[in-house]
Amino acid sequence: MTPFRRRRDRRPLRERQIALFRFGERVYALDNREPGSAANVLSRGLLGDVGGEPVVISRCTNSGYACATAGRATATNRRYAPVKVENGKVWVGNQQLLARAEAS
Repeated sequence: MTPFRRRRDRRPLRERQIALFRFGERVYALDNREPGSAANVLSRGLLGDVGGEPVVISRCTNSGYACATAGRATATNRRYAPVKVENGKVWVGNQQLLARAEAS
C-alpha cells in the first residue's frame, strides 16, 4: 500500500504513476498514463460525471474515463487500483492489502 499525505505527494505504484481523484467522499486511483499520448498527464484532466458516475476527461485526447472501473466506452480499459481513506491518509493498493489495513 502507498500512503499519500498531501495532494502534492506523487509516488509510483508498481513503478507506474497514479492519479488520485476525489468526488465527494470517494477517492479513485487511475493509471496516470494517457493512452493516446503515452504521457503521464491524466491527473491534469477535467473532472465531471456522466449519468451520476464520476469521469475524468483527458485534456490530450478528450476521452472520458469512468473512475470506478477506469473503463472507456469506445476503447480499451485503463488500469485502476482500490483506494481507502483512513485517518486523513489515502491508501492505494490491492484488495488484500486494503483488507489487512482495515484489520490492523
